[in-house]
This record gives sequence, structure tokens and C-alpha cells, in this order.
Amino acid sequence: MTTDSLTSARELAKKAHIPFPGESTGYHDARQALLIEEIEFRRHMSRLTEQRRALPPGPVIEKNYRFKGENESDVGLIDLFGDHNALVTYFWMYGPRRERPCPMCTNWLGAVNGNAADIKQRVALKILGRSPVERQFAFAAERGWKNLDFVQTVGDDYATDLGILLKDGSEYPALVVFKRDGDKVRLFWASEMTRDMADPGQDPRDAPDIASLWSILDLTPDGRGTDWYPKLSY
Repeated sequence: MTTDSLTSARELAKKAHIPFPGESTGYHDARQALLIEEIEFRRHMSRLTEQRRALPPGPVIEKNYRFKGENESDVGLIDLFGDHNALVTYFWMYGPRRERPCPMCTNWLGAVNGNAADIKQRVALKILGRSPVERQFAFAAERGWKNLDFVQTVGDDYATDLGILLKDGSEYPALVVFKRDGDKVRLFWASEMTRDMADPGQDPRDAPDIASLWSILDLTPDGRGTDWYPKLSY
């Protein structure tokens, strides 16, 4: 997207219509300034997605990682693509040592479940975990998730190579996108905003934030807060 032919954000902001009467001059001016920033942010995100799509070919995945799907058959990474050329994977924190999955992974997957049928029209979508696949599907049934495909990583090479399995057995999540290249699989993109990249006072997060929970709370007066975190039940 070229910016030369775009109408300025300031001019576009003048087209705004406040849905309810009675705004003060202060509110109007502040909302106009914010709208300009929102338009610029939207354009920045469009440039970012174009830059991501334009990445040169990533490294070929040489190691023969193995996985187990719902029928517990042993498959390779390329088999997870099905008929698609792109594979979106999310490694969730539900290792065999955990009694229950990570609440934030659970929250995110609940939202993705609602969109999974649509997502899978365009790309393959697999949720990877170290727990036995039947254990993952059992939790999915408990939550009422019907559209997510869970896959067990066979052995710990995949998690170890990603750097998300710690020596004490704890894990980090990982969002990784792969691309089919003939009979090979290449890395296309992976979330690399690690904990040590987080800004002061913030949890690690991607840009854009992939969790609808936080995106919605960001629209509210008190935002995300500093003393609240999602739970598995309330």
C-alpha cells in the first residue's frame, strides 16, 4: 500500500460522526486527535502485514518432527497441511505435568474455536501440545470446542528446538506459521516477541495482539488492569 495517494488521516478524521449528542469541546478535540492516531495505526498495521507477506523464503525444516493426531496415527509436519499451502500452529501450555491447561491459552483457544471453521477454509490450523492427544481432546470436549484440531508432539524435540520447553518442565506458548514448498516445509513466520522484549509494566505481547480478550478490554475506560488475569472457571 502506497501512502502518497492516501487522504491524510487528519482530513479523514473530520468525517467522524459522534453517535450521541452533548459532547464537550474537550471531548471532541481529544476524540479527533485519537481518531487521527487510530487511522495512522490502521495504516501502519496494513504496511506491517504487507511486509510480513513479502518475507523471503524461510529456512527449510530439516528435522523429522513427528506428531499424533486425533486418530493417533504418526505423521510428519508436512502431513499437517492437508490440502493447504500454509499451516498455522499454536503450541499451548498443556504439558503432561500440568493438571489443567494455561488459563490464557484456554481463553485464546476459546476465541479461535469460534473462527476455526472459517480459518480452515484458507489455511490449515493445528493446536499442538505435549499432552497425549486424547487428553487434549477431552479438555476440548469439556469446553465445548468442536472446531479445533489438536495434535500431540511426539517427544520433546519440537518444543526444545523452539526454546519453549524449560528445564523444569514448564512451557511457553508458541505461534508459528509454516509454508509448503513442494515436498519441503519452510518456516514462514513465528512470534518472536519474547518475555525479555516486553515493555516495563506489560506482559509479553505480539503486535497486533492476537487475544480478543485484551483487544476488547483495551477499548474500555480501565483497560486491561494490572491485577486481573483470566481463569479457567468463575
